[in-house]
Amino acid sequence: MEATGIVTPSFDDGSRNLGRTVDKAGAGVHGAIDKVSDAARPMVDRITSGAHQAVDKIASAAGQAAETLGVKGEQLKNAQAQAMEQARIYVRENPLAALGIAVAAGYLLSRLLRFR
Repeated sequence: MEATGIVTPSFDDGSRNLGRTVDKAGAGVHGAIDKVSDAARPMVDRITSGAHQAVDKIASAAGQAAETLGVKGEQLKNAQAQAMEQARIYVRENPLAALGIAVAAGYLLSRLLRFR
């Protein structure tokens, strides 16, 4: 074999070059992934923040609704107690009228329920 001055790469040189190329490509892909991740982070943060705000608004509305229901429940209890007291007073003051109203109401209910 005669030396012609041309250096032919050996198998080891080719595999090293291929290895470097793969490493460079891998580093490039990692860089692209990092860029996409960095670009997406603000959007994810905004979505997360919006979700937290929505949950806070819903929780606040539910708390206000529960408070309102509690107040209305107390008002209904007070109205019921007041109506019962007025009915007792009316029955004590007008026993015959109360008895007549009770009999009439019973008769009407029996007629209504008989047809069903």
